Amino acid sequence: MSTTLKPRIPSATVQRERTVERLVTGHPTSDGAGVKLTRVLTQPLQRRLDPFLMLDAFGSDQADDYIAGFPDHPHRGFETVTYMIAGRMLHRDSAGHEGLLENGGVQWMTAGRGVIHSEIPQQEEGVMEGFQLWLNLPAQDKMSAPWYRDFAAGELPRFTTSAGVEATVIAGESHGVTGAVTRTVTAPLYLDLHLPAGSSFAQPLAADHNVFVYVYRGRVKLGEVAVPVRNMAILANAADRDGVRIEATEDARVLLIAGRPLGEPIAQYGPFVMNSEQEIYQAVADYRAGRLAA
Repeated sequence: MSTTLKPRIPSATVQRERTVERLVTGHPTSDGAGVKLTRVLTQPLQRRLDPFLMLDAFGSDQADDYIAGFPDHPHRGFETVTYMIAGRMLHRDSAGHEGLLENGGVQWMTAGRGVIHSEIPQQEEGVMEGFQLWLNLPAQDKMSAPWYRDFAAGELPRFTTSAGVEATVIAGESHGVTGAVTRTVTAPLYLDLHLPAGSSFAQPLAADHNVFVYVYRGRVKLGEVAVPVRNMAILANAADRDGVRIEATEDARVLLIAGRPLGEPIAQYGPFVMNSEQEIYQAVADYRAGRLAA
């Protein structure tokens, strides 16, 4: 795939846009070996934003905030999507895979039945910024074989609307452009949108999909609601609403994320996400016995 932007195309049509249900401000925390980050989508929101389990935003130009990275740690039962805005991160896993994630790149990993991996910064100074999204797997796929793929920035599909909005399609489909990854069951849509001041962007959405918008630069409006930087807007579900319209009151960058809910029980213990406590006990026992990534 090429990063060459296609000719400007008309923005999609939305007849009745979704409204904002609530705004959420992330919680500062740390993870791994002390990496400072903001947890935007937290565990109490997992059922409301099913199939999404977590969204972390990290960004700092202070090496002490990120340099120790995320040493070896396990996962089972879900997918991780790591999107680097700036910086360089080396990924290694228990299956012998290794990849360097750089500016604008994405790693999509399906943990399935189990993987142990590490994420270690490959820089000693400068800005490290990005996001990690956790996407749940349906019960039928939780014990599937692990899989991952790195996408360099140049491999991610992009387009520009006639309003000048630049869109990177990480997953799903927008304006006739298919993203780097598609998933049949959860049907995730993951867009990174760069909106010039005064522009707008419309995206049709299935009525039963859960949707949120995270603003990481500038400020936007969703209907009559202003969404400031570092805020997530959860959009209300309604059968008579066919999409979302985002208006930029200043230059802005946002993530637009949507997906089909699984409607299954969620049992989580740290890096394990299954459907029952018994499956969690088994995951912990497998990890302790060295069977998780066997």
